[in-house]
Amino acid sequence: MAHHIGVVAPPLPSHFGALQALAEALAERGHRVTFLHQPEAARWLDSARLAFHPLGHASHPPGSLARTLRLAARPGGPLGLHRLIADMSRTTDMLCRELPSALDALGIDALLCDQMEAAGGLVAEAGGRPFVSVACALPVNREAGLPLPVMPFAYGRQRRDVQRYSASERVYDLLMREHRRTVARHARRLGLAAREGLHECLSPRAQISQTVAGFELPRRLPAHFHHVGPLRPADPQTWEPRSLEPRALTPEPEATRRRPLVFASLGTLQGHRFELFRRIVRACQPLDVELLVAHCGGLDRRQEETLRHAGASQVAASFPQRAVLSRADAVITHGGLNTVMDALATRTPMLVLPLAFDQPGVAARVVHAGVGLRASPRLDGRRSLRAKLATLLAGNAFAPALARLGAEVEAAGGCLRAADIVEEAFTA
Repeated sequence: MAHHIGVVAPPLPSHFGALQALAEALAERGHRVTFLHQPEAARWLDSARLAFHPLGHASHPPGSLARTLRLAARPGGPLGLHRLIADMSRTTDMLCRELPSALDALGIDALLCDQMEAAGGLVAEAGGRPFVSVACALPVNREAGLPLPVMPFAYGRQRRDVQRYSASERVYDLLMREHRRTVARHARRLGLAAREGLHECLSPRAQISQTVAGFELPRRLPAHFHHVGPLRPADPQTWEPRSLEPRALTPEPEATRRRPLVFASLGTLQGHRFELFRRIVRACQPLDVELLVAHCGGLDRRQEETLRHAGASQVAASFPQRAVLSRADAVITHGGLNTVMDALATRTPMLVLPLAFDQPGVAARVVHAGVGLRASPRLDGRRSLRAKLATLLAGNAFAPALARLGAEVEAAGGCLRAADIVEEAFTA
């Protein structure tokens, strides 16, 4: 039975990109798929097989998405973080108010809901529609004795570790108070059981994650939770940040190239961090490596040229990431889950400099899994970065874990397995 499936997600390019890959796999099987969000979010879709329905014309006028992206990229101190959470709350409020009538008008009978947007699960449950939760970032599922993904804690089982995790969870819930109140208010309005957090708005039928089990910290997830690995297009080489023009990779001839290849990327939202890129370049310079820097459009031409003069081999908005990683000897990353999963697939050791969101949790998992090292983007100077990168380039210590997790990613199934899970959940 073919369904008309709605997709609800945060208006961020990495989330839309992963969900578009899954949506295209479902469209290939005869399902109709429509993304629903503020009008400007349509820019993140580039598939003729998928539809987009705009919402929030009054509450999210032109320019509002740019404001959201600025807040996400530069939350700053406590005031900036408060503004970001308030923006997240306004979006959830708009979707909870406008989704029900839109779903009815469009004849949408099932939903794919990003875990990071509570509105999808709330509205689907209230309307009696089956829905599947998708974790494009680290899963928000909570479990006693584990740190939240946003917290910068290594994994431990000692009593002091568990106490620290519990205390940090209370701090997080306090910071998210405005958003939690929005979720609670709409749960009451929609006639649902009381709830507040994102982790309380997940599907009871099926939950899908871009991770693999071997990358996770030791935990017990529900039976309907599925690790499927990266959600990518059928041709993984086409995976690029949306709206960016990929720059061709022009490496030295393979026969003459002797220097290790290092790839540095801070993702689509953090590519403006010029000073951090410069520190990375200066750290690499004495190691005599070929360094490729991808800034995702965050730097201007003058900054690009400065990095080249400092020692970077190539600097561009983007490169074909999987192609570069398949040849790289190491990657320096902010810890975005898309980059990290691609690095696992290509068996590339990682130096992770977590900057925001779930990146501290990703970094903790990279270290716990033995596939890379962690550094502080604020405290580690170029000498420290250089020493850690040299350890990665030695390589032997990380190869066994990378081989094991790389094989697990290859066997996880990706979009095809995720599409099977979605269809089974919608027909159950």
